[in-house]
Amino acid sequence: MNKYKVNNTVNLRETTTKVVDKNAEKKLKKIRKELSKLQNTMYAEGKYAVLICLQGMDTSGKDSLIREVFKDVNSQGINVHSFKVPSELEKKHDYLWRHYIALPERGKIGIFNRTHYENVLVTRVHPEYIIGENIPAATSVAVLDDDFFTNRMEEINNFEEHIVNNGTIILKFFLNLSKEEQKNRLLRRLRLKEKNWKFSPGDLKERKLWDEYRFCYEDLLNKTSKENAPWFIIPADDKPTTRLLVAETILKSLKTYNFKEPKLPKKYQVEIENYKKQLESE
Repeated sequence: MNKYKVNNTVNLRETTTKVVDKNAEKKLKKIRKELSKLQNTMYAEGKYAVLICLQGMDTSGKDSLIREVFKDVNSQGINVHSFKVPSELEKKHDYLWRHYIALPERGKIGIFNRTHYENVLVTRVHPEYIIGENIPAATSVAVLDDDFFTNRMEEINNFEEHIVNNGTIILKFFLNLSKEEQKNRLLRRLRLKEKNWKFSPGDLKERKLWDEYRFCYEDLLNKTSKENAPWFIIPADDKPTTRLLVAETILKSLKTYNFKEPKLPKKYQVEIENYKKQLESE
Protein backbone atom coordinates (compact mmCIF):
# COMPACT_ATOMS: atom_id res chain seq x y z
CA MET A 1 0.00 0.00 0.00
CA ASN A 2 1.26 3.49 -0.87
CA LYS A 3 1.31 5.49 2.37
CA TYR A 4 0.66 8.71 0.45
CA LYS A 5 -2.53 7.44 -1.18
CA VAL A 6 -5.75 8.90 0.18
CA ASN A 7 -7.79 6.03 1.61
CA ASN A 8 -9.29 7.55 4.76
CA THR A 9 -10.42 10.93 6.01
CA VAL A 10 -7.75 13.57 5.40
CA ASN A 11 -6.79 16.34 7.81
CA LEU A 12 -4.00 18.33 6.17
CA ARG A 13 -3.23 20.17 9.39
CA GLU A 14 -2.04 16.89 10.84
CA THR A 15 -0.02 15.88 7.80
CA THR A 16 3.76 16.15 8.08
CA THR A 17 5.24 17.81 5.01
CA LYS A 18 8.99 17.75 5.69
CA VAL A 19 10.40 14.58 4.15
CA VAL A 20 13.94 14.53 2.75
CA ASP A 21 15.71 11.84 0.76
CA LYS A 22 19.37 12.83 0.31
CA ASN A 23 19.72 10.51 -2.67
CA ALA A 24 16.55 11.72 -4.39
CA GLU A 25 18.20 13.17 -7.49
CA LYS A 26 20.26 10.05 -8.14
CA LYS A 27 17.24 7.77 -7.72
CA LEU A 28 15.13 9.97 -9.97
CA LYS A 29 17.56 9.61 -12.90
CA LYS A 30 17.00 5.86 -12.95
CA ILE A 31 13.22 6.19 -12.71
CA ARG A 32 13.13 8.71 -15.55
CA LYS A 33 14.67 6.17 -17.91
CA GLU A 34 12.14 3.53 -16.87
CA LEU A 35 9.27 5.96 -17.41
CA SER A 36 10.59 6.70 -20.90
CA LYS A 37 10.65 3.00 -21.79
CA LEU A 38 7.18 2.48 -20.36
CA GLN A 39 5.76 5.33 -22.41
CA ASN A 40 7.32 3.94 -25.59
CA THR A 41 5.75 0.55 -24.93
CA MET A 42 2.43 2.16 -24.01
CA TYR A 43 2.49 4.09 -27.29
CA ALA A 44 3.19 0.96 -29.31
CA GLU A 45 0.39 -0.94 -27.57
CA GLY A 46 -2.06 1.92 -28.08
CA LYS A 47 -4.64 0.85 -25.47
CA TYR A 48 -4.10 3.32 -22.65
CA ALA A 49 -3.53 7.00 -22.05
CA VAL A 50 -2.18 8.40 -18.77
CA LEU A 51 -3.46 11.55 -17.09
CA ILE A 52 -1.29 13.04 -14.35
CA CYS A 53 -3.08 15.69 -12.28
CA LEU A 54 -1.01 18.13 -10.22
CA GLN A 55 -2.53 20.40 -7.60
CA GLY A 56 -0.93 22.43 -4.86
CA MET A 57 -0.69 25.86 -3.28
CA ASP A 58 1.31 28.54 -5.10
CA THR A 59 5.08 27.78 -5.14
CA SER A 60 4.52 24.07 -4.41
CA GLY A 61 6.85 23.18 -7.29
CA LYS A 62 4.53 21.86 -10.00
CA ASP A 63 6.41 23.39 -12.94
CA SER A 64 9.86 22.17 -11.94
CA LEU A 65 8.44 18.76 -11.06
CA ILE A 66 7.12 18.36 -14.61
CA ARG A 67 10.48 19.38 -16.03
CA GLU A 68 12.55 17.05 -13.87
CA VAL A 69 10.33 13.97 -13.73
CA PHE A 70 9.47 13.77 -17.43
CA LYS A 71 12.62 15.14 -19.09
CA ASP A 72 13.59 11.71 -20.50
CA VAL A 73 10.17 10.93 -21.95
CA ASN A 74 9.88 11.39 -25.72
CA SER A 75 8.56 14.93 -26.20
CA GLN A 76 6.08 13.59 -28.76
CA GLY A 77 4.63 11.28 -26.14
CA ILE A 78 3.76 13.90 -23.55
CA ASN A 79 1.33 16.84 -23.42
CA VAL A 80 1.24 19.48 -20.69
CA HIS A 81 -1.73 21.76 -20.09
CA SER A 82 -1.77 24.58 -17.56
CA PHE A 83 -5.29 25.83 -16.99
CA LYS A 84 -5.62 29.55 -16.30
CA VAL A 85 -8.68 31.79 -16.09
CA PRO A 86 -11.30 30.46 -18.57
CA SER A 87 -11.48 32.25 -21.90
CA GLU A 88 -14.72 33.67 -23.29
CA LEU A 89 -15.05 30.63 -25.54
CA GLU A 90 -14.51 28.26 -22.61
CA LYS A 91 -17.15 30.07 -20.57
CA LYS A 92 -19.69 29.32 -23.28
CA HIS A 93 -19.31 25.61 -22.55
CA ASP A 94 -19.73 23.58 -19.37
CA TYR A 95 -16.83 23.83 -16.92
CA LEU A 96 -15.39 20.41 -17.84
CA TRP A 97 -15.34 21.03 -21.60
CA ARG A 98 -11.89 22.60 -21.78
CA HIS A 99 -10.47 19.76 -19.71
CA TYR A 100 -12.10 17.06 -21.80
CA ILE A 101 -10.68 18.37 -25.08
CA ALA A 102 -7.20 18.51 -23.50
CA LEU A 103 -7.17 14.83 -22.50
CA PRO A 104 -4.24 12.75 -23.82
CA GLU A 105 -4.77 10.33 -26.66
CA ARG A 106 -4.03 6.64 -26.19
CA GLY A 107 -0.32 5.97 -26.00
CA LYS A 108 0.52 9.36 -24.51
CA ILE A 109 0.96 10.95 -21.09
CA GLY A 110 -1.05 14.08 -20.39
CA ILE A 111 -0.22 16.38 -17.49
CA PHE A 112 -2.71 18.83 -16.07
CA ASN A 113 -0.77 21.55 -14.22
CA ARG A 114 -3.68 22.77 -12.14
CA THR A 115 -6.69 20.77 -13.12
CA HIS A 116 -10.45 20.42 -13.35
CA TYR A 117 -10.37 20.56 -9.54
CA GLU A 118 -9.91 24.32 -9.74
CA ASN A 119 -13.67 24.28 -10.38
CA VAL A 120 -14.26 23.16 -6.77
CA LEU A 121 -11.26 24.93 -5.29
CA VAL A 122 -10.52 28.49 -6.40
CA THR A 123 -14.17 28.95 -7.36
CA ARG A 124 -15.21 27.79 -3.90
CA VAL A 125 -12.88 30.29 -2.24
CA HIS A 126 -14.02 32.93 -4.75
CA PRO A 127 -17.60 31.91 -5.62
CA GLU A 128 -18.11 35.14 -7.54
CA TYR A 129 -16.04 33.58 -10.34
CA ILE A 130 -18.83 31.08 -11.00
CA ILE A 131 -21.32 33.89 -11.62
CA GLY A 132 -19.20 34.69 -14.67
CA GLU A 133 -19.93 31.23 -16.06
CA ASN A 134 -23.53 32.36 -16.58
CA ILE A 135 -25.02 28.96 -15.74
CA PRO A 136 -28.72 28.61 -14.77
CA ALA A 137 -27.98 27.32 -11.25
CA ALA A 138 -25.71 30.22 -10.32
CA THR A 139 -28.26 32.96 -9.83
CA SER A 140 -26.28 34.52 -6.98
CA VAL A 141 -23.30 33.84 -4.74
CA ALA A 142 -25.74 32.91 -1.98
CA VAL A 143 -26.88 29.74 -3.78
CA LEU A 144 -23.30 28.50 -4.24
CA ASP A 145 -23.35 26.53 -1.00
CA ASP A 146 -21.71 23.27 0.10
CA ASP A 147 -24.33 21.24 -1.74
CA PHE A 148 -23.50 23.01 -4.99
CA PHE A 149 -19.82 22.08 -4.74
CA THR A 150 -20.53 18.56 -3.50
CA ASN A 151 -22.63 18.09 -6.63
CA ARG A 152 -19.78 19.37 -8.78
CA MET A 153 -17.39 16.91 -7.16
CA GLU A 154 -19.79 14.09 -7.96
CA GLU A 155 -19.87 15.29 -11.57
CA ILE A 156 -16.08 15.21 -11.60
CA ASN A 157 -16.11 11.67 -10.19
CA ASN A 158 -18.45 10.65 -13.01
CA PHE A 159 -16.25 12.38 -15.59
CA GLU A 160 -13.19 10.53 -14.35
CA GLU A 161 -15.00 7.19 -14.20
CA HIS A 162 -16.05 7.66 -17.82
CA ILE A 163 -12.56 8.33 -19.14
CA VAL A 164 -11.07 5.52 -17.01
CA ASN A 165 -13.58 3.10 -18.53
CA ASN A 166 -12.37 4.23 -21.94
CA GLY A 167 -8.67 3.64 -21.34
CA THR A 168 -7.29 6.60 -19.41
CA ILE A 169 -5.19 5.89 -16.31
CA ILE A 170 -5.61 8.73 -13.79
CA LEU A 171 -3.12 9.56 -11.05
CA LYS A 172 -3.73 12.70 -8.97
CA PHE A 173 -1.12 14.39 -6.79
CA PHE A 174 -1.60 17.07 -4.16
CA LEU A 175 1.76 18.68 -3.38
CA ASN A 176 1.44 19.35 0.34
CA LEU A 177 3.46 22.49 0.98
CA SER A 178 3.75 24.02 4.44
CA LYS A 179 2.85 27.67 4.94
CA GLU A 180 6.35 28.42 6.27
CA GLU A 181 8.01 26.94 3.19
CA GLN A 182 5.70 28.91 0.91
CA LYS A 183 6.82 32.07 2.71
CA ASN A 184 10.48 31.16 2.09
CA ARG A 185 9.87 30.51 -1.60
CA LEU A 186 7.98 33.77 -2.09
CA LEU A 187 10.80 35.67 -0.35
CA ARG A 188 13.30 33.97 -2.67
CA ARG A 189 11.36 35.23 -5.66
CA LEU A 190 11.61 38.74 -4.29
CA ARG A 191 15.27 38.57 -3.29
CA LEU A 192 16.62 37.10 -6.53
CA LYS A 193 16.27 39.46 -9.49
CA GLU A 194 16.14 36.57 -11.96
CA LYS A 195 13.14 35.19 -10.03
CA ASN A 196 11.23 38.49 -9.70
CA TRP A 197 9.13 37.76 -12.77
CA LYS A 198 7.54 34.81 -10.97
CA PHE A 199 6.13 37.01 -8.21
CA SER A 200 2.68 38.56 -8.26
CA PRO A 201 1.06 40.70 -5.53
CA GLY A 202 -1.90 38.37 -5.95
CA ASP A 203 0.21 35.63 -4.37
CA LEU A 204 0.07 37.50 -1.06
CA LYS A 205 -3.69 38.01 -1.29
CA GLU A 206 -4.23 34.29 -1.88
CA ARG A 207 -1.82 33.42 0.95
CA LYS A 208 -4.13 35.23 3.37
CA LEU A 209 -6.80 32.70 2.37
CA TRP A 210 -4.59 29.74 3.32
CA ASP A 211 -7.10 28.20 5.74
CA GLU A 212 -9.95 28.50 3.25
CA TYR A 213 -7.91 26.73 0.59
CA ARG A 214 -6.88 24.02 3.05
CA PHE A 215 -10.52 23.35 3.91
CA CYS A 216 -11.44 23.07 0.22
CA TYR A 217 -8.50 20.76 -0.47
CA GLU A 218 -9.42 18.48 2.43
CA ASP A 219 -13.01 18.28 1.22
CA LEU A 220 -12.13 17.45 -2.38
CA LEU A 221 -9.44 14.95 -1.38
CA ASN A 222 -11.92 13.14 0.83
CA LYS A 223 -14.74 13.15 -1.73
CA THR A 224 -12.88 12.51 -4.98
CA SER A 225 -10.17 9.97 -4.20
CA LYS A 226 -11.45 6.80 -5.83
CA GLU A 227 -9.83 3.45 -6.53
CA ASN A 228 -9.92 4.15 -10.26
CA ALA A 229 -8.68 7.74 -9.85
CA PRO A 230 -6.73 8.02 -6.58
CA TRP A 231 -5.27 11.07 -4.90
CA PHE A 232 -1.77 10.97 -3.43
CA ILE A 233 -0.72 13.58 -0.85
CA ILE A 234 2.97 14.24 -1.45
CA PRO A 235 5.19 16.13 1.04
CA ALA A 236 6.37 19.19 -0.89
CA ASP A 237 8.80 21.11 1.33
CA ASP A 238 11.85 19.46 -0.28
CA LYS A 239 11.61 19.64 -4.07
CA PRO A 240 14.00 16.77 -4.99
CA THR A 241 12.18 14.42 -2.62
CA THR A 242 8.77 15.56 -3.91
CA ARG A 243 9.81 14.78 -7.49
CA LEU A 244 11.12 11.38 -6.49
CA LEU A 245 7.96 10.41 -4.62
CA VAL A 246 5.74 11.41 -7.53
CA ALA A 247 7.96 9.58 -10.02
CA GLU A 248 8.07 6.44 -7.87
CA THR A 249 4.28 6.44 -7.53
CA ILE A 250 3.74 6.87 -11.27
CA LEU A 251 6.22 4.14 -12.15
CA LYS A 252 4.81 1.67 -9.62
CA SER A 253 1.25 2.35 -10.76
CA LEU A 254 1.97 2.02 -14.48
CA LYS A 255 3.93 -1.21 -14.04
CA THR A 256 0.75 -2.90 -12.79
CA TYR A 257 -0.74 -2.56 -16.28
CA ASN A 258 1.94 -4.75 -17.85
CA PHE A 259 2.07 -2.85 -21.15
CA LYS A 260 3.26 -4.97 -24.06
CA GLU A 261 4.49 -4.09 -27.52
CA PRO A 262 2.33 -5.64 -30.25
CA LYS A 263 3.76 -8.65 -32.07
CA LEU A 264 4.44 -8.63 -35.79
CA PRO A 265 1.73 -10.66 -37.59
CA LYS A 266 2.81 -14.28 -38.20
CA LYS A 267 2.59 -13.87 -41.97
CA TYR A 268 5.33 -11.24 -41.70
CA GLN A 269 7.36 -13.05 -39.02
CA VAL A 270 7.96 -16.05 -41.29
CA GLU A 271 9.25 -13.69 -43.97
CA ILE A 272 11.75 -11.83 -41.81
CA GLU A 273 14.76 -13.61 -43.29
CA ASN A 274 13.57 -12.82 -46.80
CA TYR A 275 13.11 -9.17 -45.90
CA LYS A 276 16.65 -9.07 -44.53
CA LYS A 277 18.04 -10.58 -47.72
CA GLN A 278 16.19 -8.06 -49.85
CA LEU A 279 17.70 -5.17 -47.91
CA GLU A 280 21.20 -6.68 -47.70
CA SER A 281 21.29 -7.35 -51.44
CA GLU A 282 20.72 -3.70 -52.34
